[in-house]
Amino acid sequence: MISSSTRHFLADTYLSFVFWTVLTSLGMCIWYYPLWHMGISGYEVALFSDMPAVILGVPAVRRVLRRHRWVCAAIGLTGIAGYAAASPGARLLAVSIGTLGVVTGLLASLYEDKVAETGRLERSVQAWEAGLVGSVAVRMWFSTNNPAWVTMDARNGGWNRTAVALGVLALADVAFRRADADVEAEAAKKTDARVSRADDGDKRSAPWVGAGFGLGGLLFALHSLFSDSAIVGRWSWDGYPHTGPAPVPWGGIVVAALGAGFACGHRFDLTTQAAWWAVASAGAAALTLVSGWAGFGGGVVLAVYTASVTRGVLRAAARCPPGRTFGVGLLWYNVLVLAHVWVVAYEFVPGGPVLRERTWVVMAATMLSLLAGTRAARRSLVASGGGGVKTETLPTLVQADRRMARRVVAACVAAGVLAMAWRLPAATRTPTPYHADERLVTVGIWTVHFDLDNDMWLAEDLIMQAVRDLEVDVMGFLESDTERIIMGGRDWTQRVGEELGYYVDYGPSPRKHTWGCAMVSKYPIVSSRHLLLPSPAGELACAIHATLDVLGQQVDVVVSHNGQEENALDRRLQTTELARVMRESRNPLVFAGYVVTRPHSKNYRILFDGGRLSDVDPTDSDRWCQYIGYRGLKRTGYARVSRGTITDTEIQVAKFVVPPADAQAGAQAETEWQPSYVRVNASAYGAAYRFPQMFMGKGVRGHFYHVFDEPRYYD
Repeated sequence: MISSSTRHFLADTYLSFVFWTVLTSLGMCIWYYPLWHMGISGYEVALFSDMPAVILGVPAVRRVLRRHRWVCAAIGLTGIAGYAAASPGARLLAVSIGTLGVVTGLLASLYEDKVAETGRLERSVQAWEAGLVGSVAVRMWFSTNNPAWVTMDARNGGWNRTAVALGVLALADVAFRRADADVEAEAAKKTDARVSRADDGDKRSAPWVGAGFGLGGLLFALHSLFSDSAIVGRWSWDGYPHTGPAPVPWGGIVVAALGAGFACGHRFDLTTQAAWWAVASAGAAALTLVSGWAGFGGGVVLAVYTASVTRGVLRAAARCPPGRTFGVGLLWYNVLVLAHVWVVAYEFVPGGPVLRERTWVVMAATMLSLLAGTRAARRSLVASGGGGVKTETLPTLVQADRRMARRVVAACVAAGVLAMAWRLPAATRTPTPYHADERLVTVGIWTVHFDLDNDMWLAEDLIMQAVRDLEVDVMGFLESDTERIIMGGRDWTQRVGEELGYYVDYGPSPRKHTWGCAMVSKYPIVSSRHLLLPSPAGELACAIHATLDVLGQQVDVVVSHNGQEENALDRRLQTTELARVMRESRNPLVFAGYVVTRPHSKNYRILFDGGRLSDVDPTDSDRWCQYIGYRGLKRTGYARVSRGTITDTEIQVAKFVVPPADAQAGAQAETEWQPSYVRVNASAYGAAYRFPQMFMGKGVRGHFYHVFDEPRYYD
């Protein structure tokens, strides 16, 4: 039987898990609307659903919430119970209300440090830290998804009912435990201390402006960089063969770094040192500017630092006037979130060019915020003797709470590391091509709208089913970068690689300011380059130029996402650069990309003629965005498959026979295998060369052959 104090701590830790669940889902639910509007939609105002928490500046409100902590907890649970609503708008509303509840609950708990013997603030902050590590560990088991998000349900792997049930149990524990005010009064009597009131000030107050900025910067840093174990690795991701650390297993280092930082968070005399901030700033610079292991190492250092200063920054904020301090903190957090979006969405937002491709500005502002917060903490905590207190001088209750918190955090870290070990065999197994005996490669392209379907549910299950059923060997995914706050800070390509058996190239990292283009391949990726195409006017276009080892023959694959229709200059420059890259390649090549042009138009000619490519079917006049081209391969089939309930863009797939690996034979094949546009019946080819019958007619899951109503095959 566990003790009441342990039960209370576990309940608070779970409610902290709810905090991070709700906060990380808010961005996704908001993003659904501007994604479809292609610009500001008005729903972005939901980002500020945390701002009403400044009502804690009213003493009467603080007193009520201090005695009835269950109120905020109950409101917060709305943010995970909203999964039951089918409407995207209803789920956004539920998460917005939940955000108000969890943020207000956190900030209310910061105003409990009145009588040291109660240890309430220490306990609350440690539970909040443990909840973050627990949330990261859970997401490591679920391939970076949180099974309690309102964008998940039983159909796509959600554990929502379990999450709500555990939330109700935690809520009951909070509701029926003794009120903090009563505990404080009892402790005050034992020490002959005056019973504090919720609206009392603290004579050792910290500079409230610095404390407020520190609070906002801390919340943003933890949310944007460390709410998932894969974010740091994807920020430092680079092309093959020197990609840097893969999410599995190296995400285990990130969660361990958080645990280590939280473990030393009570040493305010050390964590608030300017030298420690300088080391962390060097790590932040490496993460922002350097690819590969060096950037990853910088991110790990930053993780330890951010976790280590959490307790000091929060305690400093607790010693300041709550209304204005929390107001500044929340407003600054929201500004940083918007800036974090503006650096990539600059074409679609007001004032966008100011922050265009300037992630370094956002990182610098975050680090300066943390400096302000730690300086405020040093002034209020260390100067007053609160830093570096020896363990034996601490109240027994505080010592016990600290030991319990460390055990819980250590258990969460161990759970995360175990998840990495469990997933490692799937993440490192050798993929098997579908029809290697026939030297057949099926290549596809699909714009997946950031893995959110048309009804605001995570779509990777449906995406994987379509890719598996089409037997695609090499797939290009566009609009694929989801390692941002507005997309939930997740990496859905991990599941594709592990469950379907693919090598994965995530493409340009989130710090490269694109919307993302990723590639998965059944064949080994020998090398790959991540290209940022010329984009002087509009959104930054990206491409992957990869070389694959296809049964001993090197084959190049180019996947690209060009700019929008409104920017003619960008599209022409981007197409010209792609043509140059492909023209200079000496290997057989397949292009699969998003070009935004009409067949046989000027940009079309630049791409295909300038790139020495053949169109997969030049008679297909009903194209605008996606195209497939090739050179040095024998194209045998081509199909267009409707999108189903996923995204607004179809799937295009083509089948190719790869020439022999012998160099002379390969050169002869490139010369002799001239494009043939003579169509033949499917019966001209064996079963391995044909597209699946399941997509004929009405198809499956909303996917069916369209435009031609059936695949096309060529002599």
